[in-house]
Amino acid sequence: MQQLSLYVDILRRRGWIIVLLGIITAAAAFGYSTFRERTSPVYRSTIRILVEPARPDFGQAQAARELLRTYAAWMDSSFRAAQVIDRLQLDMTPRGLLGNVTIASDASRSIIQVDVENGNGDVANDIAREWATLFVEWRNERNATVLRQDRINAEIIDDPTFSLHEPDTDINTIAGGIFGALVGLGIIFLLEFIESGIIRSTQDIDRFLSLPVIGAIPPEG
Repeated sequence: MQQLSLYVDILRRRGWIIVLLGIITAAAAFGYSTFRERTSPVYRSTIRILVEPARPDFGQAQAARELLRTYAAWMDSSFRAAQVIDRLQLDMTPRGLLGNVTIASDASRSIIQVDVENGNGDVANDIAREWATLFVEWRNERNATVLRQDRINAEIIDDPTFSLHEPDTDINTIAGGIFGALVGLGIIFLLEFIESGIIRSTQDIDRFLSLPVIGAIPPEG
């Protein structure tokens, strides 16, 4: 209980350090994030493709789900990136573009999702749409060579939409405040450690030396 009271007393005396540093670092993080949002934002566009068999039986549906990873691997290729660059006349390399694209498959919903990051939200949308279109066209070409009941169809189920991906101003501000508070807490413990050998009152004598106080010299004046 005495130890708890000691910590409470320390926070009462020096808690302002935690608050001040927390406010300063949170404000700095907010300012930096706002500056980045205006000068070099990163937007993320998302588009989804539904992959389903033409014949709705369990075996065909299971086969289509198992092929999702193969289809995602087909899409996640520098060849596809080069095709998108050529169609949209983008000024970047296939590897550079591919580094800003994430392709994932969801077997439970028979969905392939394409996420594209770019400094221009409209360009991100165009890239995502073109990437999905390439896959749909490829599936249509393959389907033309097989019986209708054996086809696996691909359909874009929504138009791509973009949102601000980086910076995340709210998260950065909160993280900055927490970081500042932790630094402030560290400074408090450091100050207490440095001053732990300095005795200022009779209570300090009793706490640190466990000795009774016989008398005290009155202050001058």
